[in-house]
Amino acid sequence: MLGPVRRALHQLRLRLFPVRDPWQRLPYEAPLDVYGDGARHGFDWVFEGDSTIAVSSLDDILDWLGACQYETDANLFREADYWQHPHTFEQLRRGDCEDFALWAWRKLAELGVDAELCVGRVIAIARPDIEYQHAWVVYRLDGTAYLFEPAALTPSKMIRPLAEVMDEYVPHFAVNHRFETNAFVGCAVDSHRPEGRRTESL
Repeated sequence: MLGPVRRALHQLRLRLFPVRDPWQRLPYEAPLDVYGDGARHGFDWVFEGDSTIAVSSLDDILDWLGACQYETDANLFREADYWQHPHTFEQLRRGDCEDFALWAWRKLAELGVDAELCVGRVIAIARPDIEYQHAWVVYRLDGTAYLFEPAALTPSKMIRPLAEVMDEYVPHFAVNHRFETNAFVGCAVDSHRPEGRRTESL
């Protein structure tokens, strides 16, 4: 499914956006399945049910995530890609990048923070032969956009100004807490990357 979508987005990008800025948004409403094989429910599902973790600040979110452990879907669920509901993540306190990001996205929305769940690729200069697929959050406070890495090990790496780290990421798709979806030029650009690279999730 992602192949035809990316080809269509590439044609749209060529017509509308001659600059190859991967963070440029495209006027395209992204369907659920392009977010990954683990996206099996509508995004409103992420906000269903009560949370067992109360937060009143961003620091509360960081503190709670700091005690969680990264674990691959293959180890936890014997599946290549599986999105935990935030309530399940609160019970296990283990998961991969999507699980951390989904929980953080919900919690930021509960605080009234303008936040988007993003999926795409991380640029790994040391291993250009590997496609690192990833999920993260972008939020905005007082006019400044920040990139939030919920699964990072240290607080200093969890939150950084987006302007400082944009070159390290190639976003493909995003969704905000109003469940408005969109695509980025990054998805169209990546559709023309050479095939045969190994793909891994971060």
